[in-house]
Amino acid sequence: MTAKKNQDLTPVSSHRRGFMKASAVSATAIGIGFVTASEPVMAAAIETDFKGIKAGEQMIPIGSFQLPAYVSRPEKSKGALPIVIVTSEIFGVHEYIADVTRRFAKLGYLAIAPEFFTRAGDPNTYGTIAEIQSNIIAKTSDTQVLNDLQAALVWAGKNGGDLKKVGVTGFCWGGRITWLAATLPQVRAGVAWYGRVIGEKTENSPRHPVDIAAELKAPVLGLYGAADTGISLESVEQMRAALVTAAAKNPAAKASRFEIYPDAPHAFHADYRATYREGPAKDGWEKCLAWFKQNGVA
Repeated sequence: MTAKKNQDLTPVSSHRRGFMKASAVSATAIGIGFVTASEPVMAAAIETDFKGIKAGEQMIPIGSFQLPAYVSRPEKSKGALPIVIVTSEIFGVHEYIADVTRRFAKLGYLAIAPEFFTRAGDPNTYGTIAEIQSNIIAKTSDTQVLNDLQAALVWAGKNGGDLKKVGVTGFCWGGRITWLAATLPQVRAGVAWYGRVIGEKTENSPRHPVDIAAELKAPVLGLYGAADTGISLESVEQMRAALVTAAAKNPAAKASRFEIYPDAPHAFHADYRATYREGPAKDGWEKCLAWFKQNGVA
């Protein structure tokens, strides 16, 4: 992968995100743009090329519904591929998330980023985070998201993925979803990047990670920043305490770990944003890969 300024700063918009198809054959593909509300795109934005991989839009059937996803995989492979589900920030599957899937594909994974928000709308039609929260996030239930995630795994199993090697990783909103996804029997390991662990309970989000520690079926590595003004260290300690309490009867809770980066803010892995911190981002990425390997995903 190379770090260079993305040349296309115009977000692509439609009722289901307006994915731009890309493939290893079409090496000039630029991905799917960035979301308006996600701040100006920084020069540090990483742009992963398509050499040796196939990447682009895929529709995943869920009954009569078609769930859009961005899927990346090695162009050539021997046998079934380990699977990683990439869960997005509140901005949905924009170029940053698509690029993360390509990074995994370069390492031999079948990487899938489902567009969980497609029923609620397109985050790119809103100009602020508050609007996305009220119009998209509040209308997207945890149950629906986990059902979509499981559907993505069913699709993966029929399309070259190894269902015995499943990892989930996600950022911000997707970090919280990663904790919840670790309660699914198919998941072997999760890596949650600064995902909220406590919060107000609503009809669509009746439980949070702190409530499901005893139900984990896969160990989770939590990557958090001590300078995160939205997710306090106190809340992280609440999650750690819940894991300790559950550890006596739950091996996955006992095996879960946290890595706290002292000076890192929220979204420190988001290389297209001003919050990006190269040191913690690279260290977290290496720990993510090692975690998947340690727990039988890779």
